[in-house]
Amino acid sequence: MNTTNEYTRVFTVMDIPEASHKISELQQDGFDKENIFVLTHDAIRTQKVSEETDVQVIGIAEEGVLTTVANFFRSTGDELRAKLLSMGVSQEKSEQLEGEMDQGKIIIIAWTGKDSYNPPNATNILI
Repeated sequence: MNTTNEYTRVFTVMDIPEASHKISELQQDGFDKENIFVLTHDAIRTQKVSEETDVQVIGIAEEGVLTTVANFFRSTGDELRAKLLSMGVSQEKSEQLEGEMDQGKIIIIAWTGKDSYNPPNATNILI
């Protein structure tokens, strides 16, 4: 991964073609596909978006075992926020993004592998 990408970036898009375009841009910016994740309000849709765009879903490796187990007992909204938190997104931003997913949007996370979420100046980033 390009070392100039020191912050996790988060975007919202409406559909798979728009997600594919944004993912291509992120790859051009130096993010590896292994560090680009998608998330939607529905696990089946998340998997479909992941397969169509050839990027990752947030799994045990990113969440940690305890969060993954706890998610079995959480509501959908709590689970989605926990997944975002595990990727370094703040509590406030996680709540906002969960609302975006309620409206059918796809969340794209370009993860640096760090626990910080502090996006640089870029378009369509929720700050």
